[in-house]
Amino acid sequence: MFIGEYSYSIDEKKRLAIPAKFRQVLGKKAVLTRGLDNCLVIYPLKEWQKLSQKLESLPAGQVDARGFIRILLSGATEVNLDKLGRILIPDHLKKYAFLKKNVAIIGLSNRIEIWDQRRWEEYKEKREKTVGEMAEQLGI
Repeated sequence: MFIGEYSYSIDEKKRLAIPAKFRQVLGKKAVLTRGLDNCLVIYPLKEWQKLSQKLESLPAGQVDARGFIRILLSGATEVNLDKLGRILIPDHLKKYAFLKKNVAIIGLSNRIEIWDQRRWEEYKEKREKTVGEMAEQLGI
């Protein structure tokens, strides 16, 4: 399970170290793709297979389903963790998520999100103000 929030930096070769606790769950390979809210998402291969099955079941006749599938899958890339636990982030994904140097790595149970640090802080600050309202609407 992935939980927690970590601050890391992308090096000059576009590599990002994954927190050691996350590496144990990820293994040596994972899938990196566009996420919601202009972040990136890393899925362990097992979770990616589950998501892929859900995507395949979406109605191809619906414009929103086609668009979602296209954006998610066209941005996806298999990443290999090197011996230091780093992954390479392709330019098109760095651009999508506005990643520069400082990033936030967020554990979300079955997946990991990667955010530009400044954008994460802004998002988190906004959501923290309404977390009670969100819980009530969701019935939690």
